[in-house]
Amino acid sequence: MGLGRQSEGRSGDGAAWQVVRVLPFLLILLGLVFDLLTPPRFTGAPFFTAAPLIAAPLFSLGATALTGIASSAAVVGLHLYNGTSWRAEALTELVTVLTVSGLALLINRVVRRSGERLASARGIAEAAQRAVLPTPAERIGGLHVAARYEAAQADAFIGGDLYAVQDTPYGVRLAVGDVRGKGLGAVEAVAVVLGAFREAAETEPTLEGLARRLERALAREGTRREGLDAEEGFTTCVLGEVPPGAELLRLVNRGHPEPLLLYADGGLAVLAPAEPALPLGLGELAAGPPGTAGEWPFPPGSTLLLFTDGLTEARDRSGVFYDPAVRLRGRVFSGPDEVLSALSSDVRRHTGGGTTDDMALLAVGRAGEGQPERRRTVPVVRREEGSGDGA
Repeated sequence: MGLGRQSEGRSGDGAAWQVVRVLPFLLILLGLVFDLLTPPRFTGAPFFTAAPLIAAPLFSLGATALTGIASSAAVVGLHLYNGTSWRAEALTELVTVLTVSGLALLINRVVRRSGERLASARGIAEAAQRAVLPTPAERIGGLHVAARYEAAQADAFIGGDLYAVQDTPYGVRLAVGDVRGKGLGAVEAVAVVLGAFREAAETEPTLEGLARRLERALAREGTRREGLDAEEGFTTCVLGEVPPGAELLRLVNRGHPEPLLLYADGGLAVLAPAEPALPLGLGELAAGPPGTAGEWPFPPGSTLLLFTDGLTEARDRSGVFYDPAVRLRGRVFSGPDEVLSALSSDVRRHTGGGTTDDMALLAVGRAGEGQPERRRTVPVVRREEGSGDGA
């Protein structure tokens, strides 16, 4: 995510909102000016009628009522000023504005109740996300950690993407995954995978064994729960491990996008497995072992970046997919949180404001030797071509 924030778009939306907020009063003012500057056969009644209708979804009940009163008073005042209050047209215009104002009050109540229900549902969704997918601590086992979940749909808080980080007797273990499918079934599968990971990560001595435990948990729950797809469901996943006291990283990749390792000097390595493996849930189809752990150096100052395919499948208007390795290569960040902030902003710039799939991001950094735990981003330093690449 040339990496920037979304502030320009948000400030533009804020300015547009301010214009909409004053629109009812502008309409009343325009109606007054129009009526005063045109011959008597022309009337500003359409402006006065529109004002309370626009106020209904934007203002409170009292403010909507005041807008209707102001529109009605403008109609009466203009006819008194023009000496036309005795005409039938004057009464017709007043009745019209009063009727529309009454409808505006009714619309306001419906909109407010819908808004209250939406706010309640939003609060429940937020609570569900915190329960199923809690944000990890900033420091776990001596490593800096940052995680984000960005839903493709506005006001959607959680879907089929997942992440977890846990300090265990075998070191810091982590997981990033993507459950096949959408809706409540995907959320249930996320809960199953995360629950199994939190329990098995403490007892399984190897990442391969941990992956098998997750696969068994999905198969077991798939036969018990109607929402889980026991026959065709699968979950792509990367399981990682940073052993205590070692500058080493182990990964098992089960059909998931390849993680990236960002070095302190701006170099970047794509952590591709030696052999591809099938996702969780499809292990029985593999001819051999469903996935073995690979090892990479994890030096001080480097950051491990894991993500779901919502990142790599984000497209621009020309249909070009987002490539995080290309966009991040040569950049230097002060920590995992800065990496995710830059990445999120750059994806929005690439897509023009949004993505078509949910996106889970997890960054785990090892502090550099002699470096403070938090520091500002340093200028970009580009490595010589080929430096730091590869597994």
